[in-house]
Amino acid sequence: MKSLSAMSTAQAPQTPAAKPALVVIGNGMAGMRTVEELLKLAPDLYDITVFGAEPHGNYNRILLSPVLAGDKGIADIMLHTHEWYRQNNIRLHAGDPVVRIDRRRRIVYSASGVEVRYDRLLLATGSKPFIIPVPGHRLPGVIAFRDIQDVETMLAAARDHKHAVVIGGGLLGLEAANGLLRQGMDVTVVHVADSLMERQLDKPAAELLKKALEIKGLRFLLSADTAEIVGQQRVTAVRFKDGSEIPADLVVMTVGVRPNIDLAKQAGLHCERAIVVDDTLQSYDPRVYAVGECVQHRMATFGLVAPIWDQARVCGAHLAGVGHRRYVQQATATKLKVTGVDLYSAGDFIGAEGSEDLVLRDPRRGVYKRLILQGRHVVGAVLYGDVKDGPWYFDLIQNKTDISSLRNHLLFGKALSMQAA
Repeated sequence: MKSLSAMSTAQAPQTPAAKPALVVIGNGMAGMRTVEELLKLAPDLYDITVFGAEPHGNYNRILLSPVLAGDKGIADIMLHTHEWYRQNNIRLHAGDPVVRIDRRRRIVYSASGVEVRYDRLLLATGSKPFIIPVPGHRLPGVIAFRDIQDVETMLAAARDHKHAVVIGGGLLGLEAANGLLRQGMDVTVVHVADSLMERQLDKPAAELLKKALEIKGLRFLLSADTAEIVGQQRVTAVRFKDGSEIPADLVVMTVGVRPNIDLAKQAGLHCERAIVVDDTLQSYDPRVYAVGECVQHRMATFGLVAPIWDQARVCGAHLAGVGHRRYVQQATATKLKVTGVDLYSAGDFIGAEGSEDLVLRDPRRGVYKRLILQGRHVVGAVLYGDVKDGPWYFDLIQNKTDISSLRNHLLFGKALSMQAA
């Protein structure tokens, strides 16, 4: 007969083992997409804590432009509200960024003094806007266009001031300029290059875009080098290297971003331009992963959504313990809608020795198409105004398709080309 003590021991309930702890630093799109992928595969695997610098849930940063233009509100661009974190048993420390990582003890420390231990750490610290360090760049009224607070600052400036200057003629700068124009400001876009969006568009397409935006009311200063931001208590003007200046109550800098790697470097992780990761998105420390704009994979860094979503899928799978996936960089096409104008570019739109151009211009319909051919292959495409065949051209580029039989009809799109082939 069993003793009483033996029976009670046998019947004692098992204490569940503590779950491993996953800490996510960065509450933006890349980090939360990775958490979503993890939850699909292993919803109960980790005890998850998220730290974010902003006081909000996770929102779609790409949609800040429509908020600035007045087409959407902040609630419309939220991807994960505070309630979502609660429903998924995720502890969110919003508005409380991590300031130090102790990798030896596996503890992160937040600005408010919170300490959390981790078994796995995911860095999704994104990027920081680059502010040109000219005299006056710290004056009130000089901002970037990166987060909800920047949008709120711009909206407040539009209520009380007249003259806005946007420095940078890329996509973000043009979206900021359009939003401020819609809010009633007098807007000048200043760009150091001699054409807009020079990384995505050739000069004829850029010129068409410039004319379309001038009709809307924007002004442009191209080949303009900013020398100084003028003002005492607040910005009053922007001065250029040739000595000329224009009035400015608000200056928005959209001249690029830099991977936000300060925390990773302080923690001793291997960084070059960004946090160096392998094909599983793991850093040189096997407990530490990284995704998004703070990452460097095989010498490349990332700013577009498509590759970052791929990274999130791979990293989520490895964190879930089903790590058969590898991140492979794919060529990406750029499809943009700049203030109502459709644009598409893919591949090499500059062209090289021996390449030739096929060009279609239809000024009446506001359409411009240019295909760059190298021998029997399409190597690049720029489309303005009519972009519906963009994905087909991109497939031709990707697959190195022999277009000899399609050549005479290529510019007229897929339907006509397939019919004629």
